Amino acid sequence: MLSACHSEGKEIEENAIRFESVVVEKTYPVENKKDTTTEGRVLKIHFTYPTEYANRGVLEAVQQQFVRSMLGDTYAQLPIREAVNKYVEDYGLHLKDRDVSDFEQDTEDRTAVMDFEGEEFDTSDRPSLPEYELLNDSILFNQKDVLCYSVYREYNAGTPSPVRTYTNWVIDLKTGNRVTESEIFNEDYKDDLAKIIVDAIALYNNVDKVADLENIGFYNINEIYPNRNFYVDDIGITYTFNESDIAAGALGATSVRIPYEKVRHLMRHDSPIAHLVF
Repeated sequence: MLSACHSEGKEIEENAIRFESVVVEKTYPVENKKDTTTEGRVLKIHFTYPTEYANRGVLEAVQQQFVRSMLGDTYAQLPIREAVNKYVEDYGLHLKDRDVSDFEQDTEDRTAVMDFEGEEFDTSDRPSLPEYELLNDSILFNQKDVLCYSVYREYNAGTPSPVRTYTNWVIDLKTGNRVTESEIFNEDYKDDLAKIIVDAIALYNNVDKVADLENIGFYNINEIYPNRNFYVDDIGITYTFNESDIAAGALGATSVRIPYEKVRHLMRHDSPIAHLVF
């Protein structure tokens, strides 16, 4: 059992769940049909996953959630190390048939790409850029029967800029189930929550009016809504919007933390995280 320091200086016990990690780094030869040379595609995985918990049934359910979030539904029923090995094997098989690969959009024959402002630039004379995929996860909160973690994926299929995504998961350690937005908020919460999120983004970016967000690279602020990509802790709820979701890609991901006192009136008293909120 581990302990962590609370923001107020009190020592808080973490949930009695133990973790291990598996690390994989593998290079696959990739046939470049343009010049018949062989390039290496690199896959790196750093997977932290639960291995011990008092309730065996809950542990198995949580392990399935971790595999599903990291590797996909196809592998969720497999033991974790077997799932990782199968993913690594399948990854190589998919690379051999790049036209039907499930792992990336084929960019092999493209000679021009679009930058974030929409201008085309020729890449026919550029050397091939490294191709890679990174997968890792990190524990964000692990207290009071709630476990939150985030899965980070970054991949580059030879284009000037990699694609990066963060996907947050909230797990109820009483059941092993993923906690959803609809479980923690009252009905008809979305419009009110959207305004609170936009106000928080404006505050974080030091703009006087929310409309000014559009002047610094954000898209139509009236279309920014809760996106189910959240995690919680004992202070509040944090939403993550990935690159290009609500703003120009150059701004990167947007993550905004909202204290419970700002959203408590929208939240259910019978939710799996109610004991953190009320």
